[in-house]
Amino acid sequence: MTRLKSAETAGKDVVICICGMAGSGKSTVAKRLAKKYGLRYYSGGDALKALAAEKGYKSVERGWWETAEGLHFLKRRDENSKFDCIVDKRLLKEAKKGNIILDSWTMPWLLKSGFKIWLEASPEKRAKRIGQRDHLDLDKALVAMREKEKRTKTIYKRLYGFSLGEDFAPFLLILDTNCLSAEEVFRVLCMVMDNVILKKGISHLSKH
Repeated sequence: MTRLKSAETAGKDVVICICGMAGSGKSTVAKRLAKKYGLRYYSGGDALKALAAEKGYKSVERGWWETAEGLHFLKRRDENSKFDCIVDKRLLKEAKKGNIILDSWTMPWLLKSGFKIWLEASPEKRAKRIGQRDHLDLDKALVAMREKEKRTKTIYKRLYGFSLGEDFAPFLLILDTNCLSAEEVFRVLCMVMDNVILKKGISHLSKH
């Protein structure tokens, strides 16, 4: 993976975790921020899908996590934590290299440094976004989303002891995106990057 440095991030050890439940817009904004500021982007979800593909799942399909096959893989993860452990070790290794934005549900708790952001949105708002993205009606998107989140929360609670979507202790910024467009979320986080993260430095802002 190519490591880029823009004028803004040159010489800085930037590590950012962006987190939020499915449909919160975390992946979209994380990719845009990485591109704008010359940072590497690493997705825990993409890494898990890659492992699933190695096991024969059709995980490259759009909206795969909400499909019956995606939920089946979640069940396998619940029964065997090796998939999550492999991915989380990779994420921690990448984080140590610096100049990265991590799109992850675990790194805010496992990583002891960096600027951690939570994007908040209601279940209905998130299901609507997922439905539009994956061409599902609202009811189906909501049912699939809730099933996925229930299983995922169980996995992380058992494996690491934190409550995804309920424990906000690691986060330095919580942004309610319910009334914001994707563009507005991006602009807000650009202001945070320019005036807080890059100006004051990550090392002075970490909670851990």
